[in-house]
Amino acid sequence: MPPELLEFEEPIGVLLKEIEALSMLPQTPERLRSIESLRRRADEIRNDLYSSLTPWQRVLVARHSARPNTLDYVGSLFTGFDELHGDRRFADDHAIVCGFAEYKGQPVCVIGHQKGSDTKQKIFRNFGYARPEGYRKALRVMQLAQKFGRPILVFIDTPAAFPGVESEERGVAEAIALNLREMMMLEVPIVVIVCGEGGSGGALGIAIGDRVLMQEFAVYSVIPPEGCAAILWRDANRKVEAAEALKITAPDLLRLGLIDQIIPEPAGGAHNDPARASALVDQALEPTLAALMPVPVSARLAARYEKFRRMGTEEQAFVDTQKLAGPRPGPAA
Repeated sequence: MPPELLEFEEPIGVLLKEIEALSMLPQTPERLRSIESLRRRADEIRNDLYSSLTPWQRVLVARHSARPNTLDYVGSLFTGFDELHGDRRFADDHAIVCGFAEYKGQPVCVIGHQKGSDTKQKIFRNFGYARPEGYRKALRVMQLAQKFGRPILVFIDTPAAFPGVESEERGVAEAIALNLREMMMLEVPIVVIVCGEGGSGGALGIAIGDRVLMQEFAVYSVIPPEGCAAILWRDANRKVEAAEALKITAPDLLRLGLIDQIIPEPAGGAHNDPARASALVDQALEPTLAALMPVPVSARLAARYEKFRRMGTEEQAFVDTQKLAGPRPGPAA
């Protein structure tokens, strides 16, 4: 069953309905040719649409319910995954998944947000909104990774940290702040992949890394567009305008120096071809990790520190110019 169409994909929906209607009739050579022609036309329209998405349309793609999440990538890229549970202080937070696995024979630590794919899973995972115990669990597992010398691979996909009263009572701000400090000082390599929504401190609480990669249609922002519009203009309906102003897309963030690389996505987004999306993530992840592994700890920590200190400075603007002048990721396959 094809994934649910987004609001801007209506022209594709019309063609898919025609294909469905023809498929229910007796199949003749002429009818099969018509179906194939309609499919090619749908692919052409999809390619055209996804080659010029607006920031708000990218938000919709990043939020698609069928978009691959952490456990999908674990299943396709890693072997021998053993999930670890609990923060040893309060509970196990199902919105963050942590564990150890092997990546191409290399023992690694995998951490990421998990939104869930259906209603039951979304409720179980709290829609990807992590509570304090989730960030404490992540830190506990990352400290284990350092003890055993395993690089850390992080997948980011959350609207934000959970804003409920119980979350505040248990110290969500303190948990995120502690993670920011401790991740900056972990001696093992850390690669972060923004694979869906990178929402505010909820994302940043596990997103300090030596390299920050971002899928082509993911978003990464200090606040969701609806929240920004509600605060600035007292009108959440101006979310489209807010999405443009926030500069939350992968090209914007690469230009600003907040991420290091864009990972291309399949035509129509990762939700349209999860297997191809995983392969593209693999193509970016393998050389990134290989480049970090031989770097001495002292040099890696210094570079990590400088990476985040440079953000927003004139020096970073120069670095961005050089980065943009060099090789750029090709268009989505």
